[in-house]
Amino acid sequence: MSDRPDLEVSVEADLVSVRVSLESHAFAAPAYQSEHAAGLDVFAAVSEPLTIGPGQVAAVPTGVRLEIPRGFEAQVRPRSGLALKHRIGIPNAPGTIDADYRGEVRILLINFGEEPYVVHRGDRVAQLVFARVARVSLTVAAALNETLRGDGGFGHSGR
Repeated sequence: MSDRPDLEVSVEADLVSVRVSLESHAFAAPAYQSEHAAGLDVFAAVSEPLTIGPGQVAAVPTGVRLEIPRGFEAQVRPRSGLALKHRIGIPNAPGTIDADYRGEVRILLINFGEEPYVVHRGDRVAQLVFARVARVSLTVAAALNETLRGDGGFGHSGR
């Protein structure tokens, strides 16, 4: 508990049920690694070591299939430890897994480094963060309402 009441936050966490199916080559189901982790770590399900050369992209199998509820997505995000220690990232981060996709989750990894990187069976290669999504109805308009920023682009806010 905080000694500052204005900093107290009381949130009852939403628990969303997501069905998962593991293929025979899966290492393990995605799993949270700490009590307050935002993402579930995803494990490589390679049958033999997979080498990703400098500048190369590889699709790493996980053996995991998800049944994501309508109105949600799973975001595939890079692991900071891989980025810091080995310069390994996800080229389309965050990747999106749509609620109607039922295929095997494969993780695209890119080697930004200068040395080959080897992925082994059971390595934690990414994390999944589930998020609500809103579908919208677009209305074509001849003009949009004005704002102070207007059409100021990248870096326009001065930060």
